[in-house]
Amino acid sequence: MNQEKTREQSRREKILVIDDTPANIDILTAALEPRGYEIFAAPGGESGLKIAIRAQPDLILLDVMMPGRDGFAICRELKANDATREIPVVFITARQETASVLSGFRVGAVDYILKPFQPEEVVTRVETHLKMNRLTRELQRKNTELEAEVARRREAEEAREKADARFSTLSAREAQRWGLAGFIGQSRMMRKILKDIERLHHFGRTSVLITGESGTGKELVARAIHHGSPRAAGPFIPVNCVAIPGELAESMLFGHMRGSFTGATADRKGWFELADGGTLFLDEIGDMPATLQAKLLRVLEDGEITPVGASHSRRVDVRVISATNADLDARTASGDFRRDLYFRLARFVVVTPPLRERSEDVPLLAAHFLQLFAVEMGLTPPQLTPAALALLSGHSFPGNIRELKNLIERALIECGGEPIRPEHFRLSRTAPSSSSQETKAVPHAAVGDLSLNLEEAEQALIHRALEQTGGNVAEAARLLGVNRSRIYRRFPQSADA
Repeated sequence: MNQEKTREQSRREKILVIDDTPANIDILTAALEPRGYEIFAAPGGESGLKIAIRAQPDLILLDVMMPGRDGFAICRELKANDATREIPVVFITARQETASVLSGFRVGAVDYILKPFQPEEVVTRVETHLKMNRLTRELQRKNTELEAEVARRREAEEAREKADARFSTLSAREAQRWGLAGFIGQSRMMRKILKDIERLHHFGRTSVLITGESGTGKELVARAIHHGSPRAAGPFIPVNCVAIPGELAESMLFGHMRGSFTGATADRKGWFELADGGTLFLDEIGDMPATLQAKLLRVLEDGEITPVGASHSRRVDVRVISATNADLDARTASGDFRRDLYFRLARFVVVTPPLRERSEDVPLLAAHFLQLFAVEMGLTPPQLTPAALALLSGHSFPGNIRELKNLIERALIECGGEPIRPEHFRLSRTAPSSSSQETKAVPHAAVGDLSLNLEEAEQALIHRALEQTGGNVAEAARLLGVNRSRIYRRFPQSADA
């Protein structure tokens, strides 16, 4: 918009003179051209209409008495045409009758200059109307911008209202759907998380920071902490810090008063107030804007919020649980995240491990999700073949539990009720195909035996894979992430299998 305004200011303004007297055109041109205006001239009404449509002047000086159609008729046609309707028209005429003047205004003229005219008077009138025209266009532009801003804020408010209404029910439905799926398993890491959650049940005010990769169940941990605490009867409000619009962040967190900004048509509670008596879960806290970090710290320290436009603060009783997949230590060191806020949020830290670090839990999780999805689809849960389980156990799962859910749901659809085999999975390409699987497949003694050469290690890997797949070369190749020909070269007899 600023560029458009600059271009408009820098261009020469255009004036069209429509008059059948060449002497009048010359006088007006001589008076206006030195002022920097670009002058267009037409000796009659018909030619004037064509020039007006083509040149789009900023102002038209129109003679009333002309052969053929007079100035009144030409003005009516100018105002009837969408292309010229908004161009101001100033009549120049020798007729001084009141009726004539009124007729000019009725057909749409903005002014009336009587002949014989003084060039100085014409210049003054022209400059006045051009200035008014500029101000009108600027006002229209501002109104358009304002309407767009109001519409954008209204949409944001409507989205926020819908989010407010759906926050607890939406996430609660997800939690109910998955149960405590993120905690299924017998690994040491999962036992540690469960102990941490149980400890936190007795400390309903302590801020908790949950760290871990995306898809490791950080929100499930937060919900488990909330629902087992004295705050369980209060609301659980999850907020994704990445999705907060920067210009509405303060309003969405702390609320606002009616009239505090354009589009604020009513008082609105922020997420802190909505979570009063319960838990506010700030996901992806590492991406919170720096300007908001200071305000969040103050609320955590004082327990008070000040809605936008309010003159007094309000006290809230909210437990804040935050989560991040970012390295907050590195961000505090670089200055991207406030160190004092980090210490205030991380009164207790829970680490959710990636699935690849607790691969012994994969079979239990896979069986759980298979049962879950089968019930949802009205199907009888099929079996997971040993080869399929081996493939899953050897996968690195860059998408963690979320990826495992996806794999199981898709495999259930593709298997058609038959046992789920390795070919029913579409493993992500970013996952290591052979390195992690081979390390897992090699017997422990072989991995630790530095005297084992590469050829013997490869043979041991292939032998182990064939054992796990019951001699199925195709499945063994898929498990190892290699070509079947590589297995045939090491074990020619497998070609007969």
